[in-house]
Amino acid sequence: MTKPSARLGVDIGGTFTDVVLEQGGTLTSTKVLTTYAAPENAIIEGMHQVCEKAGIAPGAIAQIIHGTTLATNALIERRGAKTALITSKGFRDVIEMRTESRFEQYDLNLTLPEPLLPRQCRFTVAERVNAKGEVMIGLDMDEVDAVIDRIAFAGFESVAVGLIHSYLNPGHEQAIRDRLRERLPEVSVSISSEVSPQMREYERFNTVVANAYIKPLMASYLGRLEGRLRDEGAACPIFLMHSGGGIISLDNAANFPVRLVESGPAGGAVFAAHIAARYGIDKALSFDMGGTTAKICLIKNRTPKTARVFEVARSYRFKKGSGMPISIPVIDMVEIGAGGGSLAHVDRMRQIRVGPESAGSEPGPACYGRGGERPGVTDADLVLGKLDPDNFAGGSIKLHADASERALSAHVGETLGMDAMEAAFGVAEVVDENMANAARVHAVENGEDLSGYTMIAFGGAAPLHAGRLCEKLGIDRLLVPPGAGVGSAIGFLRAPFSFEANRSVYMKLSNFDADAITKLLGQLQSEATAFVRSCDAESPILSEFKVYMRYTGQGWEIPIPLTEAQAMSPSVDVFKARFEEEYVKLFGRAVAGMDIEITVWSVNATTPPEDVAPIVETDGAGVAAALGDRSLFDPAEGRVMEAGHVARASMTVGVSVEGPAAITEDETTIIVPASRRAIGQADGCIDVRRKGDTA
Repeated sequence: MTKPSARLGVDIGGTFTDVVLEQGGTLTSTKVLTTYAAPENAIIEGMHQVCEKAGIAPGAIAQIIHGTTLATNALIERRGAKTALITSKGFRDVIEMRTESRFEQYDLNLTLPEPLLPRQCRFTVAERVNAKGEVMIGLDMDEVDAVIDRIAFAGFESVAVGLIHSYLNPGHEQAIRDRLRERLPEVSVSISSEVSPQMREYERFNTVVANAYIKPLMASYLGRLEGRLRDEGAACPIFLMHSGGGIISLDNAANFPVRLVESGPAGGAVFAAHIAARYGIDKALSFDMGGTTAKICLIKNRTPKTARVFEVARSYRFKKGSGMPISIPVIDMVEIGAGGGSLAHVDRMRQIRVGPESAGSEPGPACYGRGGERPGVTDADLVLGKLDPDNFAGGSIKLHADASERALSAHVGETLGMDAMEAAFGVAEVVDENMANAARVHAVENGEDLSGYTMIAFGGAAPLHAGRLCEKLGIDRLLVPPGAGVGSAIGFLRAPFSFEANRSVYMKLSNFDADAITKLLGQLQSEATAFVRSCDAESPILSEFKVYMRYTGQGWEIPIPLTEAQAMSPSVDVFKARFEEEYVKLFGRAVAGMDIEITVWSVNATTPPEDVAPIVETDGAGVAAALGDRSLFDPAEGRVMEAGHVARASMTVGVSVEGPAAITEDETTIIVPASRRAIGQADGCIDVRRKGDTA
C-alpha cells in the first residue's frame, strides 16, 4: 500500500477559504466562499475540489495545516464562552481601567472599548506575590472554594486565572487551576503563567481572558473539523498555523487558541519570506490583500519582523491603542481595512471613504449579484477594467458590471457629480493611498526607507493594486509569485514547526547574573523544544534567542537577537554592545551614562527552514503572446488606455510584456501600470520592474 504523501494547506479568510494541495512539488489550489455558520464545510468542499483536480483521494493526504480567522472573529464579535476571571484582590478592574492612554488625543467624545468580561464576571482572592516572586500573602483555599461555588452557581463555562506577578511565581495560579479541575472538571481553565508569563498585568490579564473566552469554541470547532475530515477519508494529522509564523499541534492549539489569532496573515508573511530567500532579497515588503483587509509586513534578511504584543478587536478599527492587547509572539504587521469587499461611501465632508466595513462573501460586493447594493473595491476594479467579469475566480463567479456602475453612481457619483468611471477611479485611489500611507508609517516606526525594498504581493486582490502601490511608495520592483491568490495557504506548507517560550524576569546590567541567565534560558529552551517535539519527533530543532532591553526609566523595550553562544555563555559586555547596536539602528544614537535593563527573555524552538534553491534571474528577451487588448484605466496617467491582455501561463522564462497590461489567471489578475514592465522568471514569479531597470 502506498504511503500518503500529499499535504493540504487551508486558510479561512473573511471572504474566501483558500485550499492548496501539494504533491510531489506540484501545487493544486482552489478558492471557495467562506461558510460562516460552519467553517469546516468550506474546507471539505475545497479539499474535494483540489483532490479531484489532482486525481487523488482524500486518503492520500498525509498532513493538513490550517489557519483560521475563527479565534479573531469570536473576539471581535464577542461570541465566546461564558467566562469568569479570578484575580488578586485590588486588581479586579485592571482590564477595564486599561493603561489610561488616549489613542485619539483630541476626540472629546472618545469611547473606550468595553472589556471582554463585565465586572460581575470578575472575582478576587486575597493573595499577593511581590515583584521578586516572593509570597507576601498566602493563598487561602477556603476563599478559593467560595469563589468556585459562585462560579459554579452562575454557570460559567470557562475560567481565566490571572494573579499579580504570577509570571515569576506561578504557584498560586496552579493551585487555583488544580482546585477548579477537581471541583468543576467540565469547566475549561486558562492560567496566565502558562498563556503569557510576561510582565504588565493589563496585557497579561487580557491575554489569558481572551484565551479562556475562545477556548471552548475553538476546542469544539477543531474537534468537529477533525471528525468531518476523518469521515471524508482524510484521517491524517492536523496542525495549526500560529501567529508567530510556525506550526503547532491540534492539542496545543486547543489549549492555547489565543496563539491562533492572526494565523492566516502569518502564513502570508512566511510565504513572502520564502520568495525573498529564493531571490536573495534582504529587504522585502510583504503585501497581502484579500477580500476584507490588507496586511503589510517588513521582511529583513529573509525573516518577517516579529513582536510580542498586538491588538485585536479595535473599537476604532485600525487605530493603535483602541483594541484589546494580546501578549503573545506574533509576526508584526500593519492591517488596513482595504480588501476587495471593503465598502465605499462619501462622508459629511464630501470625501470618499473606503472601509473598514466589508461586504465579505455574504452578500459580497454589488457585482457578485448576491444582494449587495453598496459598492466595494472589487466593483471599482471591475469598472476600471482590471477584472474580467466572465473569468473571476476561474469563472466560478460571474461579475455584473452594470450592478457595479449603479452602486458606484448611487453611493459615490451622484453626491460628488461623477460618472461611474470617475467614482471608481476615486475609490481605487483612496484605497491605494490608504495602504501606501500605512506602509510609510509602518516603515518609519521601524526606522526603514522603503525605496530600497522589493514588494512581494499575494492574496486575491493584491496583484490588482500592487503596481500602483509601488508607484506611490517609490518601490522599483514587484514580485508576484505563482499561487499568489492563495499565498497564505501556501505559506502554511512552507512554515516550520515552532514554538516561542518567553518569561519576564527583571535584571539590570549593573546586577548582571550570568548563572541565573544560563539557567533561565535553558528552561525556556527545554519548554519550547518540548512543544515542537510533540509535533515532529524526528527533525533537528534549532533554538533562536532574544531578550528585550531598554534604558532604565524608559517605558518600552526593544528586541535584541542573540546567538546561542552569546545567550548560553552570557557576558555583560556582549549584552550591552548588542543593545547599543540595535538601539542606534532604530533611534540614531546611544545614550551615554545610563544603566540598561532586561525585562523579557525568549527562546524560539524551530525545525530547520525548508531548503530554498536560488533563482537565476533573467531580464526578459521574449515577448508574451497577447490574447488581445482590453480597456484599462491607468491612475498615474489619469485616463483609459489600451492594455495588453496576457495569460499568465504564457509568461514563461524570459517572456516579457510592457505596461499597461493585464496578466490573468484563475485566482487573480496582475495589473502592470504604464510605467512598468513584467518578466516571467524561472520559478513562475512575475517580476514587475520600473521601465529601464534591469536585474
